[in-house]
Amino acid sequence: MANHFTPEELAREFGLETKEIVQFCFREGIPIYKGKVDRSLLSVVMDARGVKPADREAATV
Repeated sequence: MANHFTPEELAREFGLETKEIVQFCFREGIPIYKGKVDRSLLSVVMDARGVKPADREAATV
C-alpha cells in the first residue's frame, strides 16, 4: 500500500489547501521528496502539533 502522496492528494484527504500542506511540511521539516510526502509522518506531526484536519470519518459514515 502506498504511503507517499502529492500535496494535492493530501490536501483533499485532510480537508486543507495544497498551500497549507506545503507550508506545514516546510515549517515542520517534513521532507517533500520528488513531489511526494509521507502521509504517516505528516499525520503524526499534525497530531503532535494539535492540527486538526477535517473530520473524514463523518464524511464516510
